[in-house]
Amino acid sequence: HVTHETGSMCYIEEINKAEYCDRSRYPCAQGKRYYGRGPLQLTWNYNYQEAGKANGFDGVANPDIVARDPVLAWRTALWFWMTNVRAVLPQGFGATIRAI
Repeated sequence: HVTHETGSMCYIEEINKAEYCDRSRYPCAQGKRYYGRGPLQLTWNYNYQEAGKANGFDGVANPDIVARDPVLAWRTALWFWMTNVRAVLPQGFGATIRAI
């Protein structure tokens, strides 16, 4: 599951550095992109916002910190797993891929 969605955890930053900004849920900082960063490739502005709240950083204003700080990278990955993926594990591979 993780291997499939993260390229075997070989990349700290997503190759496709798209904007990933959903302004209907949370604001986006000017000039920032919310592409995948960290072991689980945290993506989208709303995930950076919530990960920041849970881990004590401003994820919307400073998404790059997830790629630069290895401790924070793993903290956000664990937060994402526990918040979004763990509950769907019993539903199988497809559900976990969609969650990640």
